[in-house]
Amino acid sequence: MSEHAEGFVAYLIRLREQDRGALAELRRSLSFAPGAYPPAYPYVERFVGPERHAADPYRKALYLVAGLFALHPKAGSKSLAASLGQLMRDRESESIEKRFISLLGADPENLSNYLRQVVTLLAADDLGIDYAALLDDLARWLNSYAVDIRDQIRQRWARDFYRELAPHKSESERTSSATTSSH
Repeated sequence: MSEHAEGFVAYLIRLREQDRGALAELRRSLSFAPGAYPPAYPYVERFVGPERHAADPYRKALYLVAGLFALHPKAGSKSLAASLGQLMRDRESESIEKRFISLLGADPENLSNYLRQVVTLLAADDLGIDYAALLDDLARWLNSYAVDIRDQIRQRWARDFYRELAPHKSESERTSSATTSSH
């Protein structure tokens, strides 16, 4: 994952500890298209960079991750998909798999809705997410011209999710494989 993404997540963690009002604004931003809620600008635009325009996929990914983090401010070492797989294993709920498959089929235009749903599920069980890896993935997923890359991300997420369901792995092996696959 990129150094920029890690720095952004470190910034969000500091916001969580220092400015609950900022998290409220970022949570509210999830009701809008990524990057279209002006009260969130003070917290995200400083990370956008001057070369990026309003429709830039990385800019949209920054806003989306900021909102998702505000919704569930628990950073972890597992990918979103691996955490969701752990949740399915823990709850033994097939509906989680259906939600995950819907997420994998999401277009860039409706991806934020599916992400908000699965992050809410993870928050209910207090499972963390590797937000830096998520930011890097979303920046590529939201690029409407990168269909092949989007498919690669979907396949990696599917591997992460289903590896968590494998009964023969220990917790340390699952964490290790999720971390390795996110790089």
